[in-house]
Amino acid sequence: MGKIQEAQEILQTLGLPGKQQNEMAALTLLVLAQLSEATPWEEARQRSLRIHDILEAIQTRYDRRYAENTRETIRRQVIHQFVQAGVALRHPDDPTLPTNSPRTHYAPSIPFLETIRAYGASAWAVAAQAFLENQRALIETYRQQREQQLIPLTIAGNIEYRLSPGAHNKLQVAIIEEFGPRFAPGATLLYLGDTANKTLHIDEAGFTKLGIPTPSHDKLPDVVLYDEKRNWLYLIEAVTSHGPISPKRQLELQEMLLDYQADPIYVTAFLDFSAFKNFLLDIAWETEVWIADRPDHMIHFNGNKFLGPRP
Repeated sequence: MGKIQEAQEILQTLGLPGKQQNEMAALTLLVLAQLSEATPWEEARQRSLRIHDILEAIQTRYDRRYAENTRETIRRQVIHQFVQAGVALRHPDDPTLPTNSPRTHYAPSIPFLETIRAYGASAWAVAAQAFLENQRALIETYRQQREQQLIPLTIAGNIEYRLSPGAHNKLQVAIIEEFGPRFAPGATLLYLGDTANKTLHIDEAGFTKLGIPTPSHDKLPDVVLYDEKRNWLYLIEAVTSHGPISPKRQLELQEMLLDYQADPIYVTAFLDFSAFKNFLLDIAWETEVWIADRPDHMIHFNGNKFLGPRP
């Protein structure tokens, strides 16, 4: 058999589903393990690769060309299952990377590498069986390691969330824990997205009460708070790489809330002052800016009042 067929046999032996035993999956396994056609299995080694790198390595090592638009296919139909089975690790070089990081990378797990190095030798059957017997414990260990990187958040006193790692979610937690008590005391959280789960928290009843049909997450800002006492609706964008409340974004939010019954307050939040300076010229007038490392202060863009809804 050639290397591709041998990789398919390995995937079958180690219990991967039928759809993850095809040629694409076999090639992904091979390039993750740094194996070319003539490289012995015992020389399999660990190296982290992005999906783009995987495609390039498949072409270089095996002369199979996959179009760039197949990246999502490999991610969803191969890599995802490899990670679930303990075959591959996500972000092993930097577990704190956010879900949507352009530096997202994958590498074969060490137990998997140690197993496939025995392929073709007398120890293969024993190694494969040991991997399968330890697979559940292996996956649980990786799960616990990933959870250690999650960002904890408790709202309404007892609702606990664990947000995926990354600067964007750290800023969102700061908005709720630091901005909220200072500038929106007593406000209710209507919406909070997560880079890995865009509808992590959405209060549909709360939106309906305000006369707002539950918006889709792609139209909502990152955080929405509602102060019932003052009837103020805080529309807050958490900015780490893009997306302040620009004039265009402000208009989009106004159109979304055309028939709302609450007064809107537009806020752009940043982690620090240097991030704010990068977007200074993009921020709309009649909006607010809050900077997480200076939580007691607000920057008001030409308002006739320090904080409040705009006509």
